[in-house]
Amino acid sequence: MGSKNKLQRFAENLTFENLFQYNFEQLINLPFEFKGSWSKSFFGNENPIVVELGCGKGEYTVGLAEKYPEKNFIGFDIKGARLWKGLTLAREKGLKNVAFVRTKINHINYFFESEEVSEIWITFPDPQPQISRAKKRLTSPMFLERYKGVLRKDGVVHLKTDSQLLYDYTLEVIQEFSLPLMYHTADLYATGDEMEVKSIRTYYEQIWLAQGLTIKYIRFRL
Repeated sequence: MGSKNKLQRFAENLTFENLFQYNFEQLINLPFEFKGSWSKSFFGNENPIVVELGCGKGEYTVGLAEKYPEKNFIGFDIKGARLWKGLTLAREKGLKNVAFVRTKINHINYFFESEEVSEIWITFPDPQPQISRAKKRLTSPMFLERYKGVLRKDGVVHLKTDSQLLYDYTLEVIQEFSLPLMYHTADLYATGDEMEVKSIRTYYEQIWLAQGLTIKYIRFRL
């Protein structure tokens, strides 16, 4: 994407009332206004909060919001030009149960109170293949500890990935910390189970499937 298009999207992002953009300095100096009251104060209901981390273009966030109007969905990503796509799609569909936050994922605790989130989706994150960057994987102990600070005690974490490395790594972390493992498969679309995780496919996921790659899925609690 050219720099001109990016600048146009950044400008248009400012017109979306369901986009919040914060850097670390802003968060530590001014508490986020909807922390602890997303459902009631922003969405105007009492519905559960579902978060997608590293949501990219927001296809999954918007897809889930359309499929489950009885829940509120919030997508997190640092790339504003990507978020523009999800914001635009949500507006075109008239969805009122969608919001996006442009910030680093490790700032998640500044946006939610304890047990405010009912589910977390991690869809096709960077597997960070270098051993030196393992702690940056979104299912590393460091990140799981952050999620634990906002997730309900019965809350669920979903991981959907094309990376065998991240799939194996996540299972190892789950075993090491004795986390409740609810379900996992190394080839999601080869199973006969009917699950919501199959109902939405991102643009890149469809490309990977067409190339014969397998999609891995893990569902667990913290």
